[in-house]
Amino acid sequence: MIIKQLSMERESVSMWEISFVVPPNHETLDFKFLLKPKHSDAPCFVEEGPSRLLIGGALGEDARHALFKLDNDEVLEYQVFVKADRVSPFDLAASWRAYQDNFRPSSVRWIPDVSINSAPQTGGENGSSAGLELDLEHYVVPAPSTSAHVYAANMTENPRSLISGSGGSSFSSKPKGMEVNVPDSSKVFPSSGMVESKSVGTFSPLQKQDSQRGIFVDRGVGSPRLVKSSSSNIFSSDLNLGTGTKNSMPAAAGAVAAAAVADQMLGLKEDRHLAIVLVGLPARGKTFTAAKLTRYLRWLGHETKHFNVGKYRRLKHGANQAADFFRADNPEGMEARNEVAALAFEDMLSWMNEGGQVGIFDATNSNRRRRNMLMKLAEGKCKIIFLETICNDKNIIEKNIRLKIQQSPDYAEEPDFEAGLEDFKNRLANYEKVYEPVGEGSYIKMIDKVSGHGGQIQVNNISGYLPGRIVFFLVNTHLTPRPILLTRHGESQDNVRGRIGGDTAISEKGELYSKKLANFVGKRLKSERAASIWTSTLQRTILTASPIVGFPKIQWRALDEINAGVCDGMTYEEIKKNMPEEYESRKKDKLRYRYPRGESYLDVIQRLEPVIIELERQRAPVVVISHQAVLRALYAYFADRPLKEVPHIEMPLHTIIEIQMGVTGVVEKRYKLMD
Repeated sequence: MIIKQLSMERESVSMWEISFVVPPNHETLDFKFLLKPKHSDAPCFVEEGPSRLLIGGALGEDARHALFKLDNDEVLEYQVFVKADRVSPFDLAASWRAYQDNFRPSSVRWIPDVSINSAPQTGGENGSSAGLELDLEHYVVPAPSTSAHVYAANMTENPRSLISGSGGSSFSSKPKGMEVNVPDSSKVFPSSGMVESKSVGTFSPLQKQDSQRGIFVDRGVGSPRLVKSSSSNIFSSDLNLGTGTKNSMPAAAGAVAAAAVADQMLGLKEDRHLAIVLVGLPARGKTFTAAKLTRYLRWLGHETKHFNVGKYRRLKHGANQAADFFRADNPEGMEARNEVAALAFEDMLSWMNEGGQVGIFDATNSNRRRRNMLMKLAEGKCKIIFLETICNDKNIIEKNIRLKIQQSPDYAEEPDFEAGLEDFKNRLANYEKVYEPVGEGSYIKMIDKVSGHGGQIQVNNISGYLPGRIVFFLVNTHLTPRPILLTRHGESQDNVRGRIGGDTAISEKGELYSKKLANFVGKRLKSERAASIWTSTLQRTILTASPIVGFPKIQWRALDEINAGVCDGMTYEEIKKNMPEEYESRKKDKLRYRYPRGESYLDVIQRLEPVIIELERQRAPVVVISHQAVLRALYAYFADRPLKEVPHIEMPLHTIIEIQMGVTGVVEKRYKLMD
């Protein structure tokens, strides 16, 4: 096992200080020091005497001097100090690989594992290192919300039909002994062909004119047209729309306006609602896929909820159901499972009647009989698209099974992991015996997409704006773990002056942050040579990224700051004084407020969709250096924050937000490099 040895600072002619970084749970390490000549390719000299033992971050004996016998029989003596530190698994793995490849001390985090300098290297606040501490954990600050792993099914819609005294609409629960009528598949799917899927959009009927039906869609709070005097900064309104205008349209209305017209959204009622029905064996990533799709659609502004049938089952029948409960030849178990599936589906339909747009129905739905039941329940109420997840990689399935035993409430009270593992595999075998792949209706099949290496997407009878967006998202998403680092540019000259917008350079403080950021990125992503740096086209982000070397840099116009229109370059006090109606309109609804001749937060979200798709597609780390409004919108996507909160999300300067994406969800970590 390799022990990472950090740079040594000379304290005297015969004494050096060496720091070891080892895993916190390491076993006893048996090692010796190596001494390498600085200006020679000669081999290292191995320390004389018995091997040293490192136990729990401390030497197993009193620290003795390190003796090295050179070729000329000269003996060099160095005193040793040992301290405990931390290292990420990525750095440790990189150090070990380099050691194996070259059989010599490796370089990790831009710092050689072993280096001997005749004089200490100095790096002040304005030096190349910008005064950044070696241990990145030193800069960690609390995140505004919990970043712990949460079982995805627990974050789904609460079963309102099973909870008495719910604050929502009261839905009647079917009696436990209900009989579920399963229609003939030939009646559900007529031979004349499938009904074409329509766009799912948001619309508001207007008064008919010339026998034509109209659609009104608006994504910004109405702002009066402003005329700027050539002799002053005073703006006057030539159209008084009032300051209390409140847009009642859902946030995504404008995003689907053209598609809604093209697809004649004022057609059948069932075409106005969409149900994505998951299909697949257990441990195939259905719930994770459902949660990810729900987050994406919510971020775009579509009213979307995730209904997990397992949550209904646990609430009604308990969480400690053995594998026999899931046997196809167990009539009581089959009736109970069909019952909770119908209850969950009816809850989803009731929610749609209240204004819901897209329901994600998460269950195995592994045979035609169950799917026909759902199609019957949906008739005349919503359009169903089946989403089947298929995985043929046994290693991934095994990992998913073990993860499920650890996280699922079904096994929370099972103290014996192996017993839980055996029970789940028996449950899986029961499903496999009766599993029938989807071949009916409108469907999307995700085949071996979990691994992040290729895979296939198959679609059938899919058309319309929103179904098309869903397919496009699923084509580009995967579960490969990788970090995404979000940070604002260094402090700009306009930040100092309190002015919004603009394209000024960074201040001296901003330049210092750019150096610290470069040092941080170099250390954090040392072993990630495929990583990339994304900036906006504004010079304050480009200048912030300029000290970073060794990674490709990409400029995105979509990452530019929110367009403040005629308010660009003004302070908020100037806006309040010269444009009081605009100031009040923005204060009342920051999400939908659109600057005159500028943008709203909803506009920013719309132009960021290609960025989100590309971030989902990337398999290597990405560093995004952008602006406050843009990063608020991006962060809201990863953190699944409601759109109404986007304009108020804390996004401080000189702070890095690390988003770790993987199969267990999204975890956040924040580093504050400077005030």
